[in-house]
Amino acid sequence: MQATSLQFAHTDSGIPARRGYVWWIAAVAALGGLLFGYDWVVIGGARQFYEVYFHLTSDALVGWANSCALLGCLVGSLAAGTLAERWGRRPLLLAAAILFGVSSAFTGWSHIFSTFIFWRIAGGIAIGVSSNVSPLYIAEISPAAIRGKLVALNQFAIVVGILIAQIANWLIARPIPAGDTGAQIMQSWNVQYGWRWMFFAIVLPALIFTVTSFFLPESPRWLLARGRDVEAQRILQRVGGENYASIEIATIETSLHEDSAVRASWTELLRPGLRRVVLLGMGLAVLQQWTGINILFNYAAEVYRSAGYGSNDIFLNIVITGSINLLFTVLAMFLVETIGRRKLMLAGCIGIAASHLLCALAYRRAWPGPVVLTLTLSAIACYAVTLAPVTWVLIAEIFPNRVRSHGVSAAVSTLWLASFALTYTFPLLNHAFGTGGVFVTYGVICVIGFVMVYFGVAETKGRTLEQIELSVAERRTG
Repeated sequence: MQATSLQFAHTDSGIPARRGYVWWIAAVAALGGLLFGYDWVVIGGARQFYEVYFHLTSDALVGWANSCALLGCLVGSLAAGTLAERWGRRPLLLAAAILFGVSSAFTGWSHIFSTFIFWRIAGGIAIGVSSNVSPLYIAEISPAAIRGKLVALNQFAIVVGILIAQIANWLIARPIPAGDTGAQIMQSWNVQYGWRWMFFAIVLPALIFTVTSFFLPESPRWLLARGRDVEAQRILQRVGGENYASIEIATIETSLHEDSAVRASWTELLRPGLRRVVLLGMGLAVLQQWTGINILFNYAAEVYRSAGYGSNDIFLNIVITGSINLLFTVLAMFLVETIGRRKLMLAGCIGIAASHLLCALAYRRAWPGPVVLTLTLSAIACYAVTLAPVTWVLIAEIFPNRVRSHGVSAAVSTLWLASFALTYTFPLLNHAFGTGGVFVTYGVICVIGFVMVYFGVAETKGRTLEQIELSVAERRTG
């Protein structure tokens, strides 16, 4: 009982004295999210030009070029769990930063399709690593009172990266006259150079991330698990002062001592006591993707073209979707610590489901394009303020200290598998059921997600990671 009272004695209700330092750490780590967002969405603007350059005429080749990076995401997220546990969180962030810059530069420099695919997969590995380690690292170094905001900062950075990519695509692409022949289009600036600059643009922020990563401290929880107590104490003192550091070290070491009999490994995730948490994390990851919102980013041109929009309006609509996404992500950073994780997730499932089902009706009744745009923006707004950031927060919080890196890796790997399935199946579903039918499918998935969250997710707002771990343990044995 001593451990229980010790863990719950620390509620961390105040903002740490050195909040500027904590926000700086989180902002640097979140640069991985910004590069993730840019690299993930830039393909949407570049594809219509590199497809012409590489003479991609079959659906199989088009789909492979558009989704191959997701396989790299899976590889990176699977590797990140083991590597982050062995080498620490900071070296993985640095490696991801370097890989982002190198892969983007060589993707833009590619002159044959196989080289393009190789570097897109390499960029996907960087996304997979950063999507694991950035929220994991931020959660482990953040005080409980502002952890939700700081982890949500990573999602904010992802959204900023998405918007930057959408604006870059819009500004770099030059209008192609309607009367141009195939040969003229092939020799156009867009096809020969434009799509390359869309990838080159990420090199500068990748360089900034690389340089700033050298100044990040290591996760104090990882250091304590390795017996490097002095280093951990020094970092925690910088985060919140001496009293904060003493309490945090005591609670973390108590948790580590209780877990010392079991060595962290992938097989540990299969133990009966942890299976439920792992399945919940994986379920949340799948739900975040299968809401279908990312289709509105990766296949925005097809969605808006089906609603009757022309090419120039489509590019503008894509920038509008990115702006709405950014605006409501900022709102989420304030709500995640006031309303709480569980209520936001429930509200998001209902809001997205309603938007999707109304959008399906709009397609079926052939309502005007602005109605479809409004409903898609409604779905994006609901997603940005709820499932998009909160899923990452929950995944970073719910796993015990000893298996957190492996648990996050399992959940995020599932997220990328779900993302691959979503991206790959949209053209098939769209062809079979029409765009309205696809939105019905995603709306039903959101309703199912509401049931999962209602019965499976407990509130974690304002609680330390060790308190969350203890409550999960009590639920397992209760």
